[in-house]
Amino acid sequence: MPDHRKVKEHKHLRIFGALLHADGLWHLNRRSISGAFAVGLFMAWVPLPFQMVIAAAAAIFFSVNLPVSVGLVWISNPLTMPPLFMFAYWVGASVLGSPPLTVEFDLTMEWLQSILPQIWEPLLLGCLINGVISALLGYFGMRTFWIWHVRRRWNHRVTLRKNSLQKNSTQ
Repeated sequence: MPDHRKVKEHKHLRIFGALLHADGLWHLNRRSISGAFAVGLFMAWVPLPFQMVIAAAAAIFFSVNLPVSVGLVWISNPLTMPPLFMFAYWVGASVLGSPPLTVEFDLTMEWLQSILPQIWEPLLLGCLINGVISALLGYFGMRTFWIWHVRRRWNHRVTLRKNSLQKNSTQ
């Protein structure tokens, strides 16, 4: 976990002011982490700049772990964005029943302005579908992992206690 003071002082997150001091944003428990996974994974599919700020606002609104929510947004980074959003476009086009366009990718503002009017509907629908599915998988996956981990630690402690009692009774 990053130091909460550094996160609170981050230049893009300062706009939240005193809201960043809520205890629920810094807890590590099943509810907070599961919710943070849902928020972060959903926001990773949002095709907008400043996803971290949007994820922070959602983490504050839902009172889930802020650093995990913001950190998971980085799944979509400059290296992964093109394949993620191409996949989202494909999903959206498939759901809408429209054939996907085959265009040459060029990361320029002119290219984006010329292609965006043609792809925005399937892209946004695909991002929404992928975001919801990722959020649900992250939420329930983390809850399941958390329960499994706690039970495993509990069973380990029970085994240690039994072994300790057996050693003490034989002495």
